[in-house]
Amino acid sequence: MDMSTPPAAQPSGSQGLALVEQWLALARAGNWPLPEVMEAASRLQAAGALDAAALLYQTWVGATPDPMKHVACFNWGAVLGELRRHAEAESVYRMALTLAPGFVQARLNLGHQLEHLGREEEALAEWRTVYEIDNPESLGAEPLSLRLHAFNNAARLLEQLKRYEESEALMRRSLMLDPRQTDVAQHYVHIRQKQCAWPVYDTFGEVTHNHLLMSTSLLAMLDESDDPVLQLLTSQRYVNDKLPKVTTPPLHRGRKREGKIRIGYLSGDLHMHAVGLLTAELYELHDRSKFEIHAFSWSRDDGTPLRARIKAAIDHYHPVHALTDRQAAEAIADAGIDVLVDLQGLTSGARAGILTHRGAPVQVGYLGLPATSAIPGVDWILADRFVMPPESLPYYTEKPIYLPNCYQVSDRQRFANPAPTRTEVGLPEDAFVFCAFNNNHKMSEQVWRCWMRVLRQVPRGVLWLLADNRFAQANLTRVAAEEGIAPERLIFAGRAHPADYLARFTLADLFLDTFPYNAGTTASDCLWMGTPILTRSGRTYISRMAGSLLTAVGLPDLITTTIDEYEQRAVQIGNQPARVASYKRYLAEHGRSSPLFDIPTIVRDIEREFERLALDARAKP
Repeated sequence: MDMSTPPAAQPSGSQGLALVEQWLALARAGNWPLPEVMEAASRLQAAGALDAAALLYQTWVGATPDPMKHVACFNWGAVLGELRRHAEAESVYRMALTLAPGFVQARLNLGHQLEHLGREEEALAEWRTVYEIDNPESLGAEPLSLRLHAFNNAARLLEQLKRYEESEALMRRSLMLDPRQTDVAQHYVHIRQKQCAWPVYDTFGEVTHNHLLMSTSLLAMLDESDDPVLQLLTSQRYVNDKLPKVTTPPLHRGRKREGKIRIGYLSGDLHMHAVGLLTAELYELHDRSKFEIHAFSWSRDDGTPLRARIKAAIDHYHPVHALTDRQAAEAIADAGIDVLVDLQGLTSGARAGILTHRGAPVQVGYLGLPATSAIPGVDWILADRFVMPPESLPYYTEKPIYLPNCYQVSDRQRFANPAPTRTEVGLPEDAFVFCAFNNNHKMSEQVWRCWMRVLRQVPRGVLWLLADNRFAQANLTRVAAEEGIAPERLIFAGRAHPADYLARFTLADLFLDTFPYNAGTTASDCLWMGTPILTRSGRTYISRMAGSLLTAVGLPDLITTTIDEYEQRAVQIGNQPARVASYKRYLAEHGRSSPLFDIPTIVRDIEREFERLALDARAKP
């Protein structure tokens, strides 16, 4: 929200300094017309001289008795905000509101500064003031757009604060005013998934089922549908709507690549995150006699030992936080990367635009997005023949790189604390403990009601769950009651330190997997700790992940393909404790020595394929 005029030629060098001094003198004189001030400030902003632009506005505001001074304050505040001088920006926006109390744009931006300063309640109050006005005053803006801005930013912040019901209520009000808002509909769908509020596609007003379906994000679609066509179309829609079209030649062309093969990992998740947890040993085990390992990363430094371990395992770590997508791709090309491995796809925080510039001749999707990304420039995806059977290939824009045993690397250095007793974690000592530690948004109504039917048929059974948020817990408990399951048979566990979380698995008898979004990292953790998993495998990569792990660990009889078979198998196992004991004994004796956890071999398999593709690319003119 900037009320400046478009920039003309930009000041630079000694002439630029002289021009700035001239402008400051005009500002101090107290009679320089505001439009000319705005034009000068815009030129400074375009030249990157933000401090000078802020000083220009400050000087003019202090010297000029102009009835439009509040507009100058607004632009001054915008510059300060861009400089991240949020406390100063707050003061300037409050000055604007003192001069013009009905100046809605200033109130909206004041809310953003308060949010940056960590004063969330004050930010929400400013936005509430705007969205509760039916026809707010505006200066050159449509009043409805200002209300929608307030509604949507308040809903966004409330969602971040996990105040999901309040957030959803504001999204509904926003969509009632303008049902065409795709981004708001997207958040509305996912926030209902997080709360296990079913049906997820709850229509109202002019918001139709089709609009919600077509607005669904890829992450939410992975939770909602096992239809590979819908997943592909969702990825393609995102790419078409959000990624700029790149028409320039691939940046890797004309770059000579020789010597060791350079593998680059592209990710913002190289810290305490599922991807970081899975891949730490991958980087460590790469054969340095053949390969040079790079990371191009915008991961946060969370201060964890995992973060330090990952960085220590990378030969060349390139922070790209401050680079544009094209600059990051140029850095990849300049480093001579042969194979670039994208560990994020279209997940939260991804920078898919980097891949569209093709900084490496071979670009591969892996782990972060267990689905097709449809990103131009990602030509390959690491897989195995279970997660990507031949009949699924038409629904991927990537070609598979098949690993012989299992697609998933993991970490053999996972550390678990000694297991507590069942009593210490609130579990009955004599119960059959089903557990489901996947995130709540992965739970579908069909699977949840299936689990409740299982509990009805396993009288000694309890279900141990992750307590992700109180709204989901309330909804899950309510639906359980509809199915005749008493609330005490649902035991919710809070999040725990990784070593304590791993220890929990040993107390459970059987892990119940979600569908269509299977467990990935969680399934690996569970099998590593020796607890069996019952899964249902479907038609998509993400609905076949746990089945791949079970195949590699040697327990394919725990894979089902229909909801009825899944229910029957869960009941059979729940009523046969000896069967669980057999599975646990097998995993204790053979699990960690199985192909699933033969990480050195998996890394060699990956390297062999990367070497083949890299050498093929080097041989091309």
